[in-house]
Amino acid sequence: MKIIKTVLAFALLLASLSGFSQESTNQFSVEIDPITFGFKGYGVHLRFKPKSTDHLLLGVGTYAMDFPSALVDLNKENKDKSWQIRINHGYGLFGEYHFSEVNQKWFIGTQIALQEFKIKNDEFTGHQLFSNGLLLAYAGYSWKPFGNHFYIKPWAGIGYTSKLSGSNQLKTLVYHIDPIMMFATVHLGYTF
Repeated sequence: MKIIKTVLAFALLLASLSGFSQESTNQFSVEIDPITFGFKGYGVHLRFKPKSTDHLLLGVGTYAMDFPSALVDLNKENKDKSWQIRINHGYGLFGEYHFSEVNQKWFIGTQIALQEFKIKNDEFTGHQLFSNGLLLAYAGYSWKPFGNHFYIKPWAGIGYTSKLSGSNQLKTLVYHIDPIMMFATVHLGYTF
């Protein structure tokens, strides 16, 4: 609950920054991650470009999804062991540096997140929950195919994760948490 309050407070701070000047060039964008919807989840992000820069983009986001077996099987300790893994909810803070201008061409970024996982296995009834922290570095390309507002943003990253609370064990079976994780996706965004 504390992370939800922090994300909301950050979003309110970003929103209030846009009112400092009537000649403000602050920009807000909304992004979705359509791939998460394909895995019974969601990914919604609010981004903010301060008026003082053409290169910096800050943001908050929330997401959830079922892990495809290919992601679970990246860790050989979990491969072919009938794990069903879900991010019940994740909350993240984002910072990006765009080399050309915000939401145009190449960029690098970082994410700090708190995630709650739900693990199940075909061999046992029930489930377990655990939370982890994530620090992710990523890079990508933002493309505006139809004009000035809509953009497509593929990106990939590598991160460090660590369990913070809960259990990653179901009866006698342990779901191994790999501290290094890789992730790639595509965001669709719109700048107001």
